[in-house]
Amino acid sequence: MGRLKERFQAFVNNRWLVFVAAMWIQSCAGVGYIFGSISPVIKSSLNYNQRQLSKLGVAKDLGDSVGFLAGSLSEILPLWGALLVGAFLNLVGYGWVWLIVTGRVPVLPLWAMCILIFVGNNGETYFNTAALVSCVQNFPKSRGPVVGILKGFAGLSGAILTQIYTMINFPDQASLIFMVAVGPAMVVIALMFIIRPVGGHRQVRPSDGLSFTFFYSVCLLLAAYLMGVMLLEDLVNVSHTLVTIFTVILFFLIFIPIIIPIVLSFCEEPRDPAEEVLLPKSEQQEAGKSEQHAQEQEVIFSEVEDEKPKEVDLLPASERQKRIAQLQAKLFQAAAEGAVRVKRRRGPHRGEDFTLMQALIKADFWLIFFSLLLGSGSGLTVIDNLGQMSQSLGYDNTHIFVSMISIWNFLGRVGGGYFSEIIVRDYAYPRPVAMAVAQLVMAVGHVFFAMGWPGAMHIGTLLIGLGYGAHWAIVPAAASELFGLKKFGALYNFLTLANPAGSLVFSGVIASSIYDREAEKQAHQHHIQPQISGSIFSGMFAQDEPLKCEGSICFFLTSMIMSGFCVIAAVLSMILVYRTKIVYANLYGKSRT
Repeated sequence: MGRLKERFQAFVNNRWLVFVAAMWIQSCAGVGYIFGSISPVIKSSLNYNQRQLSKLGVAKDLGDSVGFLAGSLSEILPLWGALLVGAFLNLVGYGWVWLIVTGRVPVLPLWAMCILIFVGNNGETYFNTAALVSCVQNFPKSRGPVVGILKGFAGLSGAILTQIYTMINFPDQASLIFMVAVGPAMVVIALMFIIRPVGGHRQVRPSDGLSFTFFYSVCLLLAAYLMGVMLLEDLVNVSHTLVTIFTVILFFLIFIPIIIPIVLSFCEEPRDPAEEVLLPKSEQQEAGKSEQHAQEQEVIFSEVEDEKPKEVDLLPASERQKRIAQLQAKLFQAAAEGAVRVKRRRGPHRGEDFTLMQALIKADFWLIFFSLLLGSGSGLTVIDNLGQMSQSLGYDNTHIFVSMISIWNFLGRVGGGYFSEIIVRDYAYPRPVAMAVAQLVMAVGHVFFAMGWPGAMHIGTLLIGLGYGAHWAIVPAAASELFGLKKFGALYNFLTLANPAGSLVFSGVIASSIYDREAEKQAHQHHIQPQISGSIFSGMFAQDEPLKCEGSICFFLTSMIMSGFCVIAAVLSMILVYRTKIVYANLYGKSRT
């Protein structure tokens, strides 16, 4: 009995249990991705036009991106407290929206609805912060796989929530808002005391590689399964019994990772605490020396970048590296003999640690920001308007496309990180080239949406989802490589503001204005006198008659504009590639075989 109690205690304090619980929280944390499914019922219930609905989409995107308060509170409160705050915000925000849509409470002005959507979605930032902070602390040597898998589950959450909604078979679409309000809050409250840093397991284990491979396999299997189920439900009239069976299998796939902490806690022999050695003192000393030597080398590398002739950059890669190596050797020798004094700049060079203020005066930082704004902003416009886009092309079931773009978003995150890593590790080429490829893929996807060909919604959703997801795997890695890890949190939070900024311009102004203009034309043709406000922002306080637009013309001009923006974003990314070739050659060139 005592041995069983010991094993159970080990299970409760197992870092893999924390990781699995964080995955489960992330699987229902991405409520923003389901906005395309709940927006049509909000529009019809509250008599909103497309311009007003787009303002709710912008509020949703702001709630997703403004995570400064969540980050600050997670340093003050225990992680379960931060999760509880997030659950409360999610419940109050979306719960109140549900009460309004179903007529249980009075209708609020549009600005108040924007606040409710912002509050409901801002709860997601608390879920993300608590999950990432706890798992990165528990797996300090495996941050890449941990963050990738957790972000992947957040990307899949829209498809998971939609499948659960389909199984429950609510009588009306407004019930989906109720599920978004209550479901994540219940899951988070049930798991919030498990999400915490646990001691004693912070070293690299031989079983880590196999465990992460298992988790990656589950992620890919889950994505493939969801895609198959969604396509089947879209193409064939599936009975409710079969939908229930599909959802039970989905739950099985979500729960199966719990095998890892169970096996490690109950089947393996516990290790002696004396074996829990992180790093011998001799190795720590060597690490300190090598770090100091690396800092000295950075000064020389910076000096080389200043002193090398401009024509060196035009040479072939092998010849360029040879010339740079010769110049480095001369500088090392001259500095050692005192013949030359290596000057140190006041500010850091690319590849070193920047503060946010130092990064803000660098052209490379703004190239990343505006490339992300144009690329991810156009993708977010599609995600927010997916319900109306599919309805305009004659599709009744808008949920299938929301689920599909969620799955492709997940695969884009996994694939973007994987292939961009091959580019930098194997070829020492700048990572932003992968972002340029993703943006060109999105440009083609927007053209499919514009043309409205048969199957265009499926292909467009695939291309936009992959490209949009790839941005969020590539941008954080590129920013950390060019501007360092020391102030990475502030840098990354600033870059994420490009998402709502792009959505504000593209969805809140361009897409909504063009949609309402086309809907007004069609209404006049059917002898309907619409009452549309002439000003973009006057709709904030007006209750207009909802207008529906039919046909590919509704989003043709918007999609072509978005395609052009993606091409511009790709050009900005390639300018960044050209400017950072030397940085990546210094970072990764010496590790090539």
